[in-house]
Amino acid sequence: MASFLESVELPSAQAAPLASQPPGKSWPVAWAQPGFRARLMLVLGLLVGLLAVVPHFYQFIQSRPGQLLPDPLLGRLPVHDVSAVTFTLMYGSIVAALVFLLPRPLLLVRVLWAYLLLQLLRMLTLWLLPLDPPAALVMLHDPVVDRLFGTTTQPVVRDLFFSGHTATMALLALAVRGRYWRVALALATMAVGTLVLVQRVHYSYDVLAAPLFAWLAYYLAGWWACHAPKHKQPRRIGEAV
Repeated sequence: MASFLESVELPSAQAAPLASQPPGKSWPVAWAQPGFRARLMLVLGLLVGLLAVVPHFYQFIQSRPGQLLPDPLLGRLPVHDVSAVTFTLMYGSIVAALVFLLPRPLLLVRVLWAYLLLQLLRMLTLWLLPLDPPAALVMLHDPVVDRLFGTTTQPVVRDLFFSGHTATMALLALAVRGRYWRVALALATMAVGTLVLVQRVHYSYDVLAAPLFAWLAYYLAGWWACHAPKHKQPRRIGEAV
């Protein structure tokens, strides 16, 4: 998987490796560019707007009946509540990725756009493919999502195709640079994908498709970064995106 991750980079004419930029200088130089500021403010505004829509959308998804799918792979796995391990891995990986991304403003903005596109893609697939969860489902207790959806009358269990947990982890693995970072996050992605299957909160199809959607979102975000209108700017402003 690490080899695949090394092959997904897009060329960028607007940035040089971080090593060419003194530590602490990337953000001031990037912020001086109107195009960077516009892309950052726009994606942050869209993410805040999406946050207002998402609870209502998932309540709609939960209210629809769906189809129960056969899944031979699930029958070969044990059934356990592994919520604590799942979210320890997830939130630990998110914190680690943020430590890597925050000093790299161009890469961070690409990841924010990719995350926005990933959420929109997932909402589209959820709307198009109403499914019922596997019969042996064990409720997944996410300390963040539980608070976000605390006003709902029932838990959301029909948000199935594709796995948002696995896709988010795969996006982080795509975003970081360096073999050790990518191998660590790729292994964490595989672990989270396996754990949500053990808990039966997803079908194997949801997990297997998730990295493909993460790659698509990351690719489209990179395309946008390369083709969005640019203002004249210095050649070196931080990490290649």
